[in-house]
Amino acid sequence: MNDAGEVKCPPWVVGLCAAMWCAASALAASERGNTLKTIASQPSWIVRGSDVELAVTQLGGHMAPVTFYRNTDKPVQPYYISPWQEENLKLDVPVLVPLRGDFFCMPFGANQEACEGVNFPPHGETAGSKWTFVSLEKSGAATSLTLEMTTKIRPGKVTKRLSLVDGQNVVYCRHVLEGFSLKTPLGHHATLAVGQEEGSLRIATSEIQFGMTCPVLFSDPANREYQSFAVNKKFQDLRHVPLLWKDCPEADCTSFPARTGFTDLLAIFSRKSQRVPAWTAATNQQGGYLWFSLKDPAVLPSTVFWISNRGRHGQPWNGRNRCLGLEDVCGYFAEGIAPSARPNLLTEAGIPTSVELSPERPTAVNHIQGVVKVPPGFNTVETVEFAPGKVTFLSATGQKVAAAVNHEFLWSGRL
Repeated sequence: MNDAGEVKCPPWVVGLCAAMWCAASALAASERGNTLKTIASQPSWIVRGSDVELAVTQLGGHMAPVTFYRNTDKPVQPYYISPWQEENLKLDVPVLVPLRGDFFCMPFGANQEACEGVNFPPHGETAGSKWTFVSLEKSGAATSLTLEMTTKIRPGKVTKRLSLVDGQNVVYCRHVLEGFSLKTPLGHHATLAVGQEEGSLRIATSEIQFGMTCPVLFSDPANREYQSFAVNKKFQDLRHVPLLWKDCPEADCTSFPARTGFTDLLAIFSRKSQRVPAWTAATNQQGGYLWFSLKDPAVLPSTVFWISNRGRHGQPWNGRNRCLGLEDVCGYFAEGIAPSARPNLLTEAGIPTSVELSPERPTAVNHIQGVVKVPPGFNTVETVEFAPGKVTFLSATGQKVAAAVNHEFLWSGRL
């Protein structure tokens, strides 16, 4: 007590109380984060920042819905959720059960061929098995959900960390792979909802080395699936992708939806850069926004386009599925682990298609996805400029929009 009759605590008591309060707050947040909410039939964890709210499924770790600009009069939900979610179907392919939004794949691809006598499910356990909650924490402006999975087919641990930063309409994704002895394709399977009006979604990317249609038949009519792309054809420009038909030789793959009744696949290969992100941007003029992804092209050198436009008629697709996968990966198209791990057409061209995982060192894969609102008339992105903590998108019509993005995260893994 001082001369004025006030009781003052010693500094060490104040510090102890503050530490206990922080610990209690973190524990309370962690307990709240561990509560699952069923969304579109799937138990999901919810993460909220000041500007973004996201749900991630317990099964497969699929991220959707994600609401950007969540406190505005026009929130944005760009991701796809498969139409069979409330139908209680018995599906043999685990990844199809929660199918939605973005999810991490390892091994990425169909995995129809065994590798060293081992069979993996399509897109791996990370996309179709249950994740375990670790923590939900807030540190400064960042709120982060951490999940983990111990895989069984090839033993190892994957740690998933999804972070939101107050003041930004961005999701920061980090996956750390530990304990594996495996040569594998991997990557992100971001999947966007596509509207009904043709050309309503416009796609642009950073400079590419070249692109290719799938080297094998992607949609087999014997399975009631149909494709429009020619097989195993190179191209230099997404506006000129070879088609099967002689009287209609090219497709414009910067404009979607298009070619209703077909499901196609292509891949483009980023030019190498010195710590400058490679990017993909999808402008939705009707919605007044653009979605973007940023990657380190040395880690994820390919972007696979999964163009699903009512071209599959077996269950659960039933001729109704319309979405666009813009999948930043290291892999041999979507063929899976065996074709990706051995020499192939892409490795001959100097493009990596697998990552060598070692139990002696962890491997981190960082990725960024976000949304920025655009003014009327803003169409296809033409160029992207990077400044510290900021990304500016310039349209072909000369308009520009900027977004706060810590793109340095791609190399540091820190916010």
